[in-house]
Amino acid sequence: MARYTGPKDRITRRFGQPIIGSPKSLEKRNVPPGMHGPKPKRGKPSKHSIGLAEKQKLRYMYGLLEKQFRRAFDKAKKSPGSTGERFVQILETRLDSVIYQLGFARSRPHGRQLVGHGHVLVNGQKVNIPSYAVDAGDRIEIKDKAHSRQMATLAMLEKRPVPAWLVREDAAFKGTVNRLPEKGEMDQSINMQLIIEFYSR
Repeated sequence: MARYTGPKDRITRRFGQPIIGSPKSLEKRNVPPGMHGPKPKRGKPSKHSIGLAEKQKLRYMYGLLEKQFRRAFDKAKKSPGSTGERFVQILETRLDSVIYQLGFARSRPHGRQLVGHGHVLVNGQKVNIPSYAVDAGDRIEIKDKAHSRQMATLAMLEKRPVPAWLVREDAAFKGTVNRLPEKGEMDQSINMQLIIEFYSR
């Protein structure tokens, strides 16, 4: 299963926000990674470097390697309608991301683990592929096993809000994909236009 396995806090410090690492790493040392500490900036960053940084930020957020990420973008570009909105839908409707958005996992990597270890059902069937694309009307459920639901319960204690395109049934450990997400419902710290321009060069 291809995924980023390097130091998570290093990514958090590089972008100055908790992408995949703990927010506490910023409290301890809110400077970019490197043995010599923060380096003075030389001139104005280029459009290419800004677009690259934005792309990397989103890629790490969803835990994808470059090949997977680019494949998702190319698929979105070939789809009818807005490339940005379709790209968001492809990323957000990955099963590992949906499990996280429903609040059954503490993070997307944790969602990937739950799916990969067989703790998740889609429409009553076990699915252990984190990149599995759910669709409107699909029902997602945490398997009715003590260990599976204990992990989901601990994640739900964080009380993160569930996006409007999903509906969660707390007592049943189930969720429904009400509709596909829209571009405006994505993390607002991401500038999707910069990513589209980066890949369009």
